[in-house]
Amino acid sequence: QVQLVESGGGLVQAGGSLRLSCAVSGSTLSINAMGWYRQGPGKERELVAEVISGGSTNYADSVKGRFTISRDNAKNTVYLKMNSLKPEDTAVYYCHAFGIVGVRRHWWGQGTQVTVSS
Repeated sequence: QVQLVESGGGLVQAGGSLRLSCAVSGSTLSINAMGWYRQGPGKERELVAEVISGGSTNYADSVKGRFTISRDNAKNTVYLKMNSLKPEDTAVYYCHAFGIVGVRRHWWGQGTQVTVSS
């Protein structure tokens, strides 16, 4: 089993920055990829950024050049640095982990609110 706990959300003005953290515990060797998703008001949950176990990263087009995902294996923590925030970035941000433990498994954090004011 894998547990994910997010922190770092909050209220920020447009143009500002925030850094989200996701503390990972449990069967971390089972994890193949980690990422951040978000769900805005009235919207479906969408992938924001992910990092694969080999180190490659993927970003949604809407955040490329503004957000950076990183992983600190020594601290079992995944970060999402968000710069130049826009009101449309307002959402609940969820930490996600994917692994194969016999079957494909997905684990989710409880979510952290990010609100960007104009």
